[in-house]
Amino acid sequence: MDVRRRLPPKPRRPLPITESSHHHHCKTPFLADVDLSPSPTPKASDALPLPLYLTNGIFFTLFFSVAYYLLHRWRDKIRSSTPLHIVTLSELTAIVSLIASFIYLLGFFGIDFVQSFVSRADVDVDIDVEPDILEADSRPCTKLMDQPLPPPVVMSSEEDEEIVKSVVTGKTPSYSLESKLGDCYRAASIRREAVQRTTGRSLLGLPLDGFDYESILGQCCEMPIGYVQIPVGIAGPLLLNGCEYVVPMATTEGCLVASTNRGCKAIYACGGATGILLKDGMTRAPVVRFSTAKRASDLKFFLEDPLNFDTLTVVFNKSSRFARLQSIQCSMAGKNLYIRFCCSTGDAMGMNMVSKGVQNVLEFLQSDFPDMDVIGISGNFCSDKKPAAVNWIEGRGKSVVCEAIITDDVVKKVLKTTVPALVELNMLKNLAGSAVAGALGGFNAHAANIVSAVFIATGQDPAQNIESSHCITMMEAINDGKDLHISVTMPSIEVGTVGGGTQLASQSACLNLLGVKGANKESHGSNSRLLATIVAGSVLAGELSLMSAIAAGQLVRSHMKYNRSSRDMSKIGS
Repeated sequence: MDVRRRLPPKPRRPLPITESSHHHHCKTPFLADVDLSPSPTPKASDALPLPLYLTNGIFFTLFFSVAYYLLHRWRDKIRSSTPLHIVTLSELTAIVSLIASFIYLLGFFGIDFVQSFVSRADVDVDIDVEPDILEADSRPCTKLMDQPLPPPVVMSSEEDEEIVKSVVTGKTPSYSLESKLGDCYRAASIRREAVQRTTGRSLLGLPLDGFDYESILGQCCEMPIGYVQIPVGIAGPLLLNGCEYVVPMATTEGCLVASTNRGCKAIYACGGATGILLKDGMTRAPVVRFSTAKRASDLKFFLEDPLNFDTLTVVFNKSSRFARLQSIQCSMAGKNLYIRFCCSTGDAMGMNMVSKGVQNVLEFLQSDFPDMDVIGISGNFCSDKKPAAVNWIEGRGKSVVCEAIITDDVVKKVLKTTVPALVELNMLKNLAGSAVAGALGGFNAHAANIVSAVFIATGQDPAQNIESSHCITMMEAINDGKDLHISVTMPSIEVGTVGGGTQLASQSACLNLLGVKGANKESHGSNSRLLATIVAGSVLAGELSLMSAIAAGQLVRSHMKYNRSSRDMSKIGS
């Protein structure tokens, strides 16, 4: 069966072109109704002397008639013990007729497959569009019929149209459009159209307008073709350390914001939560190699000698006015040495900052250890964007503990459960259950949910949610079992309030909502430390609410009610 998108049977003239205004002076005309009809092409059935339906009828009748005749003749021969290979003239004629009709019917059922190759070679289009569009359209693909092709867009000027064609053919690299054109929006628009023509797939629903593409050039995203819309909800107020915070959360998971908001309500009703910053230090761990393990151990002893630390600190701190080396930890594997540098980074998350400091130290060490071979600036002993015991034990970024006491009355009225039920569930789920699963830093209900939502809203690196979500949730009955003490301990929250995505308008607005936008000029690093504490407080609220929903048997019911939708959002105007 031919699953390609079939072209209309009769050629029509293309309808008039309409225009829709775009950014600045750009106006992109669209073809209102593009006709891709082929010119009449020869069909395999044209070679038949009789009409196709009549020919089919003759051969179908012939096939079944001679098959019936031969079966009866062979049955009679078997009964009379006559050898089957002895045939009469009528039987020979019947065998030839059977073979001929079988060959015809086989060709008839395959005629559509043959016709697809004939028509594909002879497609002729009535309008001037790129051949690549038609080639993409004619690729056999079982899902292509479900994906409408984008309308071929004629760019606003001949120059833009030529650039699109150049990108499609590979003459102009897509990544070079911004530098060649000097207009980031125009580059994104041209790249977007080139992608649609190359793939034959529509990007309808992915917005292009309404975004400052200049703001991401060289720092956030390469080769943009649009942006993804993620709704931002608010949870709170979160009463933390005597201050109220309205927490922005970017998510597409129903119930998440509502659940966190309920946790904030319970914490607020009980006088708020307390957050304590335990440690603040970003890490980077290069791997170096020597010819022998003895030489690797010599460098290890040198780095761990307190007498050398001050000298190394001076070298490291030259990289930035905010970078301050805190410690050096070494680990050996044969003749390979892994050196974990830890330093404070002000209000930046600090990965680039600490990497520059490490590079300075490695260059300094080359004078005393010329046989040192630097294999990589990162040897995974850091450890970045992957679960690792070293982060769970030693910490990375900001280490925070947050606690609250929830009264029995609030547990019953707001959370709809009981203190004993929460304590038991936490022990069997978050502690014992996670241990059975062999969890690493995952002794919680859903810390990653809240961390990811806040990270995306405030411009953090979403991939660092992996180690930033390391969390152990503890619950204990106090005051003779009447009240609940709940805490979350998170040893590696990696956040910043300057650099990266924090400088984008939307993310900057969310940081401003929390009162931590940009760098704190009076106390370097205090904004990022406060943001980490707010993240931990939000996780505390989310843990409290979800565990209550599970204990009360409300989880499935609430998700069936608030986390299901049949709407096709792609059909809503972008």
